[in-house]
Amino acid sequence: MLDALFFPRSVAVIGASTKELSIGNRIIKNLQDFGYKGPIYAINPKGEEVRGLKPYASILDVPEEVELVHIVIPSKYVPMAMDDCGTKGVKVAIINSAGFKEVGADGKELENQVIAKSKEHGIRVFGPNCQGIINTDPEVRAYCNFTFTRPTEGYISIVAQSGGVAEVLNQRFSELGVGVRMYASNGNACDVSIPEVIRYWGADEKTRVILVYIESLADPREFMEVAREVASQKPILGMKAGRTVEGAKAVSSHTGGLAQQEIAIELIFNKTGIVTFRDQEELCQAAVAFSTQPVPGGNRVGLITNTGGPAIIATDELVDAGLTIPPLSDGARDVLKEKLYAAASISNPIDVLATAGAEHFRAAVDVLMDEREIDSVYISFVTPFFVDNESIARELVEVNKAGKKPIVCNLMTDKKQWADTLGILEEGGIPCYSFAETAAKALVAMTRYSELRSREMGEPRAFDDVDHEQARKILDNAREAAREMLTTTGANRLLEAYRIPVAGWRVVRTASDAAAAAEEIGFPVAVKADSPSIVHKTDVGGVAVDLKDADAVKTTVEEMLSRFETDEFEADDLRFLVQDYLPGGKEVIMGTRAEEGLGHLIMFGMGGIHVEVLKDVSFAVTPVTEYEARDLMMSLKSYPILEGFRGDKGVNREALIEILQRLSQMVIDLPVIQELDLNPIIAYEDRVCVVDARIGI
Repeated sequence: MLDALFFPRSVAVIGASTKELSIGNRIIKNLQDFGYKGPIYAINPKGEEVRGLKPYASILDVPEEVELVHIVIPSKYVPMAMDDCGTKGVKVAIINSAGFKEVGADGKELENQVIAKSKEHGIRVFGPNCQGIINTDPEVRAYCNFTFTRPTEGYISIVAQSGGVAEVLNQRFSELGVGVRMYASNGNACDVSIPEVIRYWGADEKTRVILVYIESLADPREFMEVAREVASQKPILGMKAGRTVEGAKAVSSHTGGLAQQEIAIELIFNKTGIVTFRDQEELCQAAVAFSTQPVPGGNRVGLITNTGGPAIIATDELVDAGLTIPPLSDGARDVLKEKLYAAASISNPIDVLATAGAEHFRAAVDVLMDEREIDSVYISFVTPFFVDNESIARELVEVNKAGKKPIVCNLMTDKKQWADTLGILEEGGIPCYSFAETAAKALVAMTRYSELRSREMGEPRAFDDVDHEQARKILDNAREAAREMLTTTGANRLLEAYRIPVAGWRVVRTASDAAAAAEEIGFPVAVKADSPSIVHKTDVGGVAVDLKDADAVKTTVEEMLSRFETDEFEADDLRFLVQDYLPGGKEVIMGTRAEEGLGHLIMFGMGGIHVEVLKDVSFAVTPVTEYEARDLMMSLKSYPILEGFRGDKGVNREALIEILQRLSQMVIDLPVIQELDLNPIIAYEDRVCVVDARIGI
């Protein structure tokens, strides 16, 4: 447990300073100004009083117990300070000092010494090179941090690797007048990890929503385990930086190249039920709604408005995001017809008119709360000077207290003139937004979390018809030959060992052997140059298709031999793949790529030469369940092509889903597979076949 970190009974600052602009001074000031409930000890060898506190030359001189220590001294002295803390019985050290692994090898060695000391003495370390924590709980009021924003008590907890981002989020909530529960920025995270913090807040009753900002994951599997557990109970909103990292390692496969544009952490977010954001403002605005409102039971929205245009904007935003605006029941319409003005619109959205008073808004919101086909309520509320807006606000708050369904409000007003109306709504827990789109996006995020939490992911399928011995033998042979890429023969046989269908094939060296192989396979056939030196065969004229007789095959192979037997290619490695030619069908691509500490990403998309142009692909983290495989496919923009469009027959999607699951099992069974491309896979209405495979180990 992390009670000593977030609820410390006493705090000492090693490196306390009389200099106003120093971190050692600022931390003490923050603790004092924020009203920290426990004793504060200033460790200052110079014997100078710091902000009215008695100085101690060493933490060992403090007569009372010290539970948490801030260390704000040059990094080279930190290991020695850890020894003193161990002797004193300190439970947690927040190391604000920089100069550790972030500066290179020497700093890394110093950080390793700190880790060793912490384990020796049983001290938990937060940091180093970090800001610290904030806890607004009135029982502790711990501002163990050197930043400047003073959050009020609330229900949102923030954890971020970047102190700068964490403080920006904290500051934004302060500007919005929204409280924060706890705050943590752990810098190098040599010990206390973000997953630990998330688990701690998952058990904290006063934390209703957790915000997570990630730049990298030291232990992706730990993060996934904890995030899945906590996100099933309360919302986690996540943001990842570095989506456009340059200088990624060179890869030869389509999967590797496309995965550079994907974000493994965002895939982890999705797999574990974290709602993903790419915009800090949207993240904050959604958190405001999550902090006070229940989770919607579905994606059906009821709208109430007293002005037309903003409600139309909101409707567009909601529908574009996949939410629905269902019609009202006859019973609901009868109630509204009786209680609203005659000119009011009693459909969904409900337009109560600009002259509507408290009784009209109350009637409309009560109807939506009682409608079985409505999961959430969106209110578009302008404050006319000719109605009692405060009474409207009080009625809405009264309904909100029941917590039956989530309510968000697009409040269009002069916040100074109608400050009382705004205050009633905000104090009553109704999130208010100035723009229709902002309110709609907050409701979309809540609905997205509802969908993530309620989905039935299922378990990965285990295929018992796999020839494991054959698969391991293929890879062992490749390693013994020091190959980084499997040969065509090796790749196809590996697929066959996992019962992944491959188009009929033979690998030969000569034109006459190619003709004989074609006779065995049956015409028409395709011929492809097969050499490690040839990556993209089509680009260099290494593919010929629809060859209808033996003469055509021989002529094609002879031409390729003369073309490729040059210094540019390794002639000794040149072979030819003779393959069953499969005309028609739809071309798709599947692939995998290893991610350090995570396992593999798996990809599905439209294939052939179009993959580089369309880039219509989706990724998931293995293992992949049937639900996830289906979602991979259905998330493509071009999915209607696979489903069947305008009379065109669709493809065998169940067979594709099975191949995705078999690939998932393959890379879990055989983690030495680094990259894999199946491109194209030809999909027909009744069957699917892999035509080309590249497997790197």
